[in-house]
Amino acid sequence: MNYRKLTLGSKNIIGAQVTKARLEKGLLQKDFLAKLQVEGMNISLTALSLLEGQKRPVYDYELVIIAKVLGKDVTWLLRPQNKD
Repeated sequence: MNYRKLTLGSKNIIGAQVTKARLEKGLLQKDFLAKLQVEGMNISLTALSLLEGQKRPVYDYELVIIAKVLGKDVTWLLRPQNKD
């Protein structure tokens, strides 16, 4: 499995949490992307990678969809230093 080698950006605060939750669920980015698209979040694989790298802003409606697909509460995603 490839892990991020570049430092995180500053365009959002949820990227690292999204990656953590996605990996906990055993989802590849392409599978996660498909689930997001089913829920109405139409972004590319590149945009998802940028989101996870915190190099792309996240809209409020996207935050809700991401939380739903990951089975997490929105507030969990907003806590970037979460250790649980």
